[in-house]
Amino acid sequence: MMWLELEGAVNIRDVGGIPTGDGGSTTAGRLLRADNLQNLSPSDVSYLVDTVKLTTVVDLRTLGEITSEGPAPLTRVASVEHVHHSLVPERAWDTPDALLARRREEQAQHQGDRTCGAYLGYVEQRPESIVGALRAIASAKGPALVHCAAGKDRTGVVVAFALTVAGALREHIVADYAASGERIEAIIKRLSASRTYAEDVARIPIDGHRPLPETMAQFLDQIDLRYDGVHCWLDRNGFTASEVATLRGRLRGQA
Repeated sequence: MMWLELEGAVNIRDVGGIPTGDGGSTTAGRLLRADNLQNLSPSDVSYLVDTVKLTTVVDLRTLGEITSEGPAPLTRVASVEHVHHSLVPERAWDTPDALLARRREEQAQHQGDRTCGAYLGYVEQRPESIVGALRAIASAKGPALVHCAAGKDRTGVVVAFALTVAGALREHIVADYAASGERIEAIIKRLSASRTYAEDVARIPIDGHRPLPETMAQFLDQIDLRYDGVHCWLDRNGFTASEVATLRGRLRGQA
């Protein structure tokens, strides 16, 4: 995994170098994935802007999260475009009762794995946000970075779709998703220090936050079963063949 070691983010990596079905690999410097960017240091910002040449940040958090956390350091950089595509309904974070209702909905989506059910909920309830995030990645002038709070769930779904379009082998998509588990202690420590996330993360033991490879494998299997695969789902939700080609080209270094 191509980890970026920053002072103010602990789950940030480049998804370049992932093997594809045609014997190639995804290209480095095109797509990064990350956890919350609120605590980036000045040197982190300088590295991302001046060395990585970051041009686009795709924020998958809710408006409630963004408001609660306040402006992040990169939002003050004029050369970096920020786009917002929440993967969960705003009501899902409003109150403890709303949070409980959301978790019941997730369980109903997939009885075997509540986390997989949550991901299927993103697909069902926020298709326009997934498509919008992929469009932002495809149209970025330079490297794009997609993030949420922990950088593993909402980010994991969008990146899995992007890597599928790029032709990445499924076992490597699963491995990329599960890699966030290597940083789970540091991720939870960061979130526990935030008034926005502390109460929510404390509800579940730390191992309950750890991303499991079987969760992403089940999720992609369910996308195949319910929608005939990622490509068919994208087509049904307005992500055109031309856009697929553009995104694939971006992630494969062909555009």
